[in-house]
This record gives sequence, structure tokens and C-alpha cells, in this order.
Amino acid sequence: MQGYNIHANGIRQHLIRYPGQGPELLLIPGITSPAITWGFVGERLAEGFDVHILDVRGRGLSEAGDLDYTLDAMADDVIALAERMNRPVVLGHSMGARTAIRAARKTPEPISGLILVDPPMSGPGRRSYPANWPWYGDSIRVAQKGCGVEEMRRFCPTWTEEQVALRAEWLHTCQWGAIRIAFDGFATDDIHADMPQIRLPARLVIAGGATVVLPEDADEMKSLMPQLEIRKVEGAGHMIPWDDLEGFLAAVLDFTA
Repeated sequence: MQGYNIHANGIRQHLIRYPGQGPELLLIPGITSPAITWGFVGERLAEGFDVHILDVRGRGLSEAGDLDYTLDAMADDVIALAERMNRPVVLGHSMGARTAIRAARKTPEPISGLILVDPPMSGPGRRSYPANWPWYGDSIRVAQKGCGVEEMRRFCPTWTEEQVALRAEWLHTCQWGAIRIAFDGFATDDIHADMPQIRLPARLVIAGGATVVLPEDADEMKSLMPQLEIRKVEGAGHMIPWDDLEGFLAAVLDFTA
């Protein structure tokens, strides 16, 4: 594992690298997941990829403060980073998957392929994202005051001791305003309008035990992106690797662009 900083798209971007022998993979975590919390996944993904996990702006050790936290700004970060790499596969989870979709629609040339892990299907005129804002906002406030495993466990009751401890340690780095803007964007950003313009090889990985991507959502995505491969990790919740790491790896490691 090696952390490093890059100045890209006008800000400091912090990433963690898990070196591997395969093609480069740029991993974009979800709304409140600093890069370090994906470390146990990055270690295993390095069996097939040279893994670089991003601290999304306003989270972890990347730049925060008075910045643009919209989907377009996050997508521009992905593009700027991909341009410095060797046409990486971009793997995005949840908000990160929506970010990858927007980046691939805006500037596909520096990206070789997409792995879209349980992207929220919400948007204008669509059903709401199934998680409620207080789960995010309240847990951030608890972390900002300083909390331990037991206080954080009520937000993540099924996670391991190590996973909860890491979230308790790092969640305070998720800037409240950045998370609020991203959460509100789940209702206002139209990623479905981006999909027909994407020609890159792509795979959708669905959490079979969650309701973020329903069967009809997968069918719609396939109609908008005919090249899309679809894999499902049965029984796993939205945070798929936290529930079934081996199932997640089986759904991802054989992707080729």
C-alpha cells in the first residue's frame, strides 16, 4: 500500500495504490467512504489489477473546503486522473458509479472500461434513493465529535469490528456540506441521459440483497447501454464487499476492457 497526492483538476487529489500486475484500475468509492476504508478490497483487487483508490474531493486526505462538490466536478476529477494514467478501468461504487458514468459520457478517451457497482437509480422523475439523509448526516456529526466503535455500530450493525472502527476513525473527514450536495444530487442528476452516449466496455454489478438496483433498472440500463454485462452478488447488501468479499471479487476480477 502506498498513499500519494496529485494536483489534478485544480485541487489536491489523494489516492492509495495497491500495486498489481494487471491493467490499472481507478476505484471511486461511494458517498461517505474514504479510500482507506476500501483497503481490504484493494488488497484483493490487486490480484488482477494495479489498483488506485481515490479519496473523493471533500473526503479522506483529498482537498476539502470551499469547492465544487457536484457530480460534474467529481467526474472532471476522474477524467483528470485517468489522463495521467494508462487508460485505466474505472470502478465506481454507488455515488462513485454515477461519477464514472458522467465521466465516461463527458470524456471517454482516457478510460478503457467501466465497472459500475450498485449505482443509485434515482434521478429526476424517478423513485428516491432508498437510504435516508439522517443516516449520513447524523453519523457524520457523531464522528466529528469523536466516537468509538460502539457509537458507530448503531449505523453499521452488520459490519465487522475492524470495519466499524475504521469508519469511526475516518468518517469525520467527510465534509458535511460535500456529502449533502452529493446526496441531493441523487435526486437531481440524470445519469440515465448519459448512458446512451457511452460506448465503452461496461459491467454492472448488482447487490442482490438490496433495492438500489431492481431487475427493471438493470433491464433499462441494458437497453440504454447494449454492451453492458450484468453480474449479481446474491444476498449482499449495498456495500457488497463488506457482506460478501469473495462474491464481489468473482463479479469483478474477470472484467476485461
